[in-house]
Amino acid sequence: MKISIITVCFNSAETIADAVESVLSQRRVDLEYIVVDGASTDGTLDVLRSYGSKISRLISEPDGGIYDAMNKGISLVAGDVVGVLNSDDYYADEGVLARVETAFDHLHVDCVYGDLHYVANDDPTRVVRDWKSGPYEEGKFRTGWHPPHPAFFVRRSLYEKLGLFDLNLRIAADYEFMLRVLEKHSAKVAYLPEVLVKMRTGGESNRSVMNILKANIECYRAWRINGYGLLTALGAVICKPLGKLRQLRAPSAR
Repeated sequence: MKISIITVCFNSAETIADAVESVLSQRRVDLEYIVVDGASTDGTLDVLRSYGSKISRLISEPDGGIYDAMNKGISLVAGDVVGVLNSDDYYADEGVLARVETAFDHLHVDCVYGDLHYVANDDPTRVVRDWKSGPYEEGKFRTGWHPPHPAFFVRRSLYEKLGLFDLNLRIAADYEFMLRVLEKHSAKVAYLPEVLVKMRTGGESNRSVMNILKANIECYRAWRINGYGLLTALGAVICKPLGKLRQLRAPSAR
């Protein structure tokens, strides 16, 4: 089984090396690594080019946003399984992809997901939010639940069957895709009860109060796009922030 990992980036010189190193350090896996850069101007490309052929394919050109870049990457993959790792995220250890591969092989599923740690920008060893996904059950999205997208892996055939990211959504297209795959189409899925990804705080959907509001509006639209009623959509979006509160960690004593 070949696993294809896609990283999209734009002006990510400060963090891109951590993401790349965490992918290239993965052991015991047949790996394809595709990086889609949005024509960075801050030195990101210099960092990426320093890896030479270790990056299977490097594209740098203007794009229509993060999900357009992800769709470009997905259209190029040759692997059986696809994962997306953001430019300021990194895998928790060198065996993550091997364990993901084992789950696909042994459980015969369409998707595999795990847990995620949000870590402080200024201190990646400090966990500020512990995203324990838990097993998926039908209807769980309606309670505000969803898996963390960087820790969500799918078979390439699922993209071919169900489509790519919806470019009408600028912030929450990953949420819509997971909703479409798991809730609407009932893809067979397995949960790995372990941290697969470390994510720095300050992502696009959480960058400001306005972006949080926009993201929730888009999550509502995601339900409506997939044919669900107004009350179902509103209920899921209202419940969504409550799950995040349970994930927060109290500051450690100094």
